[in-house]
Parts: sequence; C-alpha cells; structure tokens
Amino acid sequence: MASAPDYNDDLRLAHLLADDADSLSTSRFKALDLHVMTKPDLTPVSDADRAVEESIRRTLARARTRDAITGEEEGSIGTAARRWIVDPIDGTKNYVRGVPVWATLIALAVEDEVVMSVVSAPQLGRRWWAAKGQGAHTGKSLMKSAPCQVSDVRRLEDASLAYSSLHGWEERDRLDDFLALMRRCWRTRAYGDFWSYMLVAEGAVDIAVEPELEVYDMAALDVIVREAGGTFTSLCGDDGPWGGNALASNGHLHEAALSFLGSLPDGDSDPDWPAQRPGTVTPFRRHD
Repeated sequence: MASAPDYNDDLRLAHLLADDADSLSTSRFKALDLHVMTKPDLTPVSDADRAVEESIRRTLARARTRDAITGEEEGSIGTAARRWIVDPIDGTKNYVRGVPVWATLIALAVEDEVVMSVVSAPQLGRRWWAAKGQGAHTGKSLMKSAPCQVSDVRRLEDASLAYSSLHGWEERDRLDDFLALMRRCWRTRAYGDFWSYMLVAEGAVDIAVEPELEVYDMAALDVIVREAGGTFTSLCGDDGPWGGNALASNGHLHEAALSFLGSLPDGDSDPDWPAQRPGTVTPFRRHD
C-alpha cells in the first residue's frame, strides 16, 4: 500500500514565503506613500498587495517549477494537479486604513482538495497552519507553536458566531435568514475576513460564515479548520472552498447553521460555477 503524501517540505516553503510576505507588507503598512488603486470590481488594491504576490510567484517559479499558481491580483497560470492559491493581503480595506487585522493566505491544493496552508498575520504576531493528516497549529513559527482544536459547543444558544458584514446577505435577499441565526446564537461579532475562521479553528468561535467569497479568500482557511477538527463547506453544504461562499463550524453546529442559511446558490447563481476549480478565477466577490 502506498504511503500517504508528505507535505512537510511544502509547509516549510510556505512559511518561507510567508516570511518574505510579512517583510514586504509590514514595511508598507501605514506608509505615507502607499499607493492604492481601484480594481474593476471597485475594491481597493495597494502596491503592497501586488508586491507580495509578485514575490510569492517568483519564489514558487524557482522552487516549484511544475506547480500551477492562482493569485488574487494576477490570476492563474499552469494546469498542473498541484496548485498554489494565494491571497497576498486578505483584508486590504483594513490594511489601507491602518487597521492591523490582515493576513497573507498561502495554500496548496492537489486536485480538488486543499492539503496544506499558512495564514500569516504579522501585525497580530500570529500564524496558523496545517497539513493534511498533521493537525492545525498556531504560533509565531514552526518551532514555537501550539495545536488548534475546535470547540465542543453543541447548541446554537451557546454558540459564538463570527461574520464580516451584513451587506452581502442583504444584497442576496437573505438578511432576514442571517439575522434569525444571529438571534439564536449566544454571541455575535464581526471579526471579519480570515480572523473569523482562525478563531473557529482555535475554538474561540463556533461558527463563521460569509455569503460571497473567492477561492483565494477561502483555500488557506479550509484545511486549517478541518485539521483542527471542524467542518468547512459552501452554504449548499458542499465540502471545500470551491462554492463561492463559506460556512465553517466546529462540526457539531454545522447542520443547524445550514438550516438557516442553506440552499443559498453558490457563486452568483452561475450555472457554470460548480465546475470552477483551482485552475480558474471568477469575478471578485468578497469586497476586501
């Protein structure tokens, strides 16, 4: 019987990529000459976003010559089964306003499964990472870490719910459903972006949900939540980060949350969306 793939080398490389990303993004954070542009979807992009992604792509082009890459700023290259998925700065609106809650997301997918990722938030002094079959961890480095484990909360009435905003739910005419779920939960907070999902992985939050996302927003979060013992699906209940929206939970509360929010069409009700996989990039969704 063949042994399971070992992603330790990829994980070490992802940490090195995150080191470089942290150096670039931190050096430009709150810079007086930070250049911010508006993309066609009316979301902001800074020179730091572009510099981080370019750096990651250059290193991967040397270190993983056969692998494909998908990134927020430069789209996709390659058709290999192994694909790196990168969000150079998740939380760009926070970044350009000087809010320290943002992160670089680096993931590796093989076929239709995310098998390894690193989420690095330098202004929080934290990283989270996971590799398939090896659990999820958090800390400042591979040598200084602690395991992540989701909570054991089993009732919505005892649950803490994290989200990013109400606008996406209102735009999809599902605000009433989302508010109904919020009212059932013990506590709700708009931590937003990557942080909501990392708090699920740590067991500090029990449910995190967003109605519109891109694969590069979700890929790195997916495997960390799963390796911490949780569940990560679309709002239609499909596993993984491929559905255009996300529900992450400790597992115990997943079906209960889906009973409020399930059946939300994936993507933008695009009949081709279910076929979208790591080799493609669709129009932007979450407004970072």
